[in-house]
Amino acid sequence: MDIPRIFSITENAHRIHDPFTPEKLAALGAALKMEPGTRILDLGCGSGEMLCTWAREYGIFGTGIDMSQLFFAQAGRRAEELAVDGRVKFIHDDASGYVAAEKVDVAACLGATWIGGGVAGTIELLARSLRTGGIILIGEPYWLHVPSTEDVARSCRAGSIADFLTLPELLASFGRLEYDVVEMVLADQDSWDRYEAAKWLTMRRWLEANPDDELSNDVRAELTSEPVRYATYTREYLGWGVFALMAR
Repeated sequence: MDIPRIFSITENAHRIHDPFTPEKLAALGAALKMEPGTRILDLGCGSGEMLCTWAREYGIFGTGIDMSQLFFAQAGRRAEELAVDGRVKFIHDDASGYVAAEKVDVAACLGATWIGGGVAGTIELLARSLRTGGIILIGEPYWLHVPSTEDVARSCRAGSIADFLTLPELLASFGRLEYDVVEMVLADQDSWDRYEAAKWLTMRRWLEANPDDELSNDVRAELTSEPVRYATYTREYLGWGVFALMAR
């Protein structure tokens, strides 16, 4: 069980696998006003930065699920580095369909709503692990402005224009699912740059160290095309945010 190897190559130096900086993650934690002992489930947790830093800063207890072998190992090392390995645990597993054995205070999925077949299905999945009155965190892209053609949408790495909503439409969609939006923290262009542009040096260093790898041509093609593609499309068309929801 693992993610496609190309992502392990391009994001192996990332601590946060979304267009969020440490400052944005800290702002989200502060906005939620969590008490010590808050229990958090994070589906698709990546390298565990959210749970580890919030365990250190706020005294939360957390469980993270991720199918990447690399990110799972990095999460464990990060917990040890921050001396919070007694407060957080990580499970190498497919987060699709995962339900906590005991109800949690916060159930999160940041940037991996494919695990539930989209936003609505992921909210339904998270709700199965959530105590009454708890908070769901959803991290999701949205269109800053809607692409004029499907080709532009695909150049933003979307499958189609219909994959994402505008920000007002996304917020309204939560209401139709009978949830109140009680907080949000949005990425900005700097946090997008830190997520996307940080991959380029990682790819270049990997190519220098692995010239004969079977994926070297793919990584070379990615490095050659990504700066222009990102600046032309993703940076101009896509937003991203984390939205805190409570059931009505």
